[in-house]
Amino acid sequence: MTSTERPQAEPRSAFRHFEPLSTRWMDNDIYGHLNNVVYYSLFDTAVNRYLIEAGALDIHGGEVIGLVVETHCNFFGSLAFPQRIEAGLRVTQQGRSSVRYEIGLFAADAELCAARGHFVHVYVDRETRRPVQALPEPYLQALKKLNP
Repeated sequence: MTSTERPQAEPRSAFRHFEPLSTRWMDNDIYGHLNNVVYYSLFDTAVNRYLIEAGALDIHGGEVIGLVVETHCNFFGSLAFPQRIEAGLRVTQQGRSSVRYEIGLFAADAELCAARGHFVHVYVDRETRRPVQALPEPYLQALKKLNP
């Protein structure tokens, strides 16, 4: 996409894995739809749940953790409570210690995403907060399933 093109909603087929999510009563804002910040929370929840279930991320004792260094979101439609949501995941860039995750949030039966965003994790040593020299093997295996 060039800088002059307007972002477009993408179909489910553009994503490699889906995580089921649900909205909560407190997620709606005064206008009756999810508040902007909730979308970012859903992105974070979907990626971290995937990594935990894949055996890569140990939030309590793992030596490696991911820190978010960049985020972005485009909105195409409204989501609200009560609504089932599915988060489509994919990886579009993978470096030595960083990963760019792209996430599409879909109403349960929708073909096009209501929101699409990304965030970049830099994976660091839990104690020193310095970037790792290489992603551990469990991460590499989990990420392989999200790559196109």
